[in-house]
Amino acid sequence: MANIEGERAKHRAAQIDSIKRVASHLIAEKGADGLSLRAVAREIGVVSSALYRYFANRDELLTALIYDAYNDLGASVERSEARISRSDCRRRWAVTCRAVRRWARSHPHEFSLLYGTPVPGYRAPKTTIEAASRVVIVMGEILSDSTIASSHGRSVRRSRDVAAFLDVDGLARILPGVPEDFYVRALMAWTLIFGSISFELFGHYVGSVNSPGRLFDEVVEELGELLGI
Repeated sequence: MANIEGERAKHRAAQIDSIKRVASHLIAEKGADGLSLRAVAREIGVVSSALYRYFANRDELLTALIYDAYNDLGASVERSEARISRSDCRRRWAVTCRAVRRWARSHPHEFSLLYGTPVPGYRAPKTTIEAASRVVIVMGEILSDSTIASSHGRSVRRSRDVAAFLDVDGLARILPGVPEDFYVRALMAWTLIFGSISFELFGHYVGSVNSPGRLFDEVVEELGELLGI
């Protein structure tokens, strides 16, 4: 009985992987808004009802793809950052940012699914938050370690009531030890890193930037200065 159950589990896992591979291929070809279980079933060569054993609807399939992509990105960044000495916060920052860009360039359709135009009618469930937070947590740990190690560059333009417009409790979990007045800079850095990558991948630098890689390195360096890392 145990062998039978094990084989069934393997078969189910293989089928799910096959469905997700085909769905990813369709997204790369037609975009996420064109994804449907019917289209996936047509590509696989089965009736669409067969897919409902694995995914209740299109949104559940999209969620699985998003969850996998966030975890793949997070794992890639974590591996790269872990190779650097804990005391070298500036290098950890640079390596982390470049790892995000490297993954995005290798997985442009997955990056677009995560950070591009929202899919009409789809709302990611809270179950994706942990996976989505992995890269942000790595960046937050670097900033926190840098804050603890040195107060250089920590002055801010003015004191402000950040609780009036930020989720300070959520940010405190990501940025332990970082003063609340510094949260705006941290969010600026996060936005600029992912925004720069998006501009590169989606062609917004055409006619203004000759070397997106060199520009990205400059952005990373400038942000390191801004953050006092």
